[in-house]
Amino acid sequence: MPLLLLPAVALLVRDRLPAWGFMWALSFAIFAGLKWLTWWRARACARYSAWRSAAYLLAWPGMDAGSFLASYPRVPRPRCRDWLLALTKTTLGIVLLWVVARRMAPLGTIAQGWTGLLGLIFLLHFGSFHLLALFWQSVGVTAEPIMSNPALSTSLIEFWGKRWNLGFRQLAHELIFQPLHKQLGVATAGFVVFVVSGMLHDLVISLPARGGYGLPTVYFVLQGLGTAVERSAIGRRFGLRQGLRGWLFLLVVTAGPVYWLFHPPFVEHVILPFMHAIGSL
Repeated sequence: MPLLLLPAVALLVRDRLPAWGFMWALSFAIFAGLKWLTWWRARACARYSAWRSAAYLLAWPGMDAGSFLASYPRVPRPRCRDWLLALTKTTLGIVLLWVVARRMAPLGTIAQGWTGLLGLIFLLHFGSFHLLALFWQSVGVTAEPIMSNPALSTSLIEFWGKRWNLGFRQLAHELIFQPLHKQLGVATAGFVVFVVSGMLHDLVISLPARGGYGLPTVYFVLQGLGTAVERSAIGRRFGLRQGLRGWLFLLVVTAGPVYWLFHPPFVEHVILPFMHAIGSL
């Protein structure tokens, strides 16, 4: 499994790259290693065409290899409004990153960095990746957008399990949750997924920033605790998994401490220099 060694190679070039360059190199190395692993596991079950394998490995950010590689399901063609929505989100990301961020200067560099970060998320995760999913669907490939309207979530469990970054969710479900849930139970296995997610985010956020160590992990531990509260008798009693109460609880737990996830060292040492490098500041 040579590609799984890519993160170690990225670490070797840490001091030769700017902080933002190291972040992208490390992120890509981890992504490529895990991408190859999911492809290899799918290949062990059945043989797939070379072009689908190449497309999955090189031109799709999702991690559901079995669905993407399979040629038998009939895939509905995207609607015009789907294309329009994806283009709108992509455009919003561009505007936030290259226009709005500059105008945030009076509020300080942290405000500029957060605006740019939000723009980058819209440009990639919500916009470009959605466009890519629609392209693959249009040629008959099963490729679901990795963001499934997370704003419609009414609980933490729904947000993290069904709507936010489904690429990582698929990977974590296959590699962590499924092997553990029979021995540890659903709640504990789910909590382990959050801990591992926090550690990975610490790796690609705090390590390049050379600061804020542990804060992303604490953030995801809090998410795991929040889902445990939702599943508890107290959560059921107060209706934390549905309706307005569920949405408010979701907002408090996810958005309230998000400053720990994208902490100031990351914004100052990685995001802002990256924005200067691409000409958005």
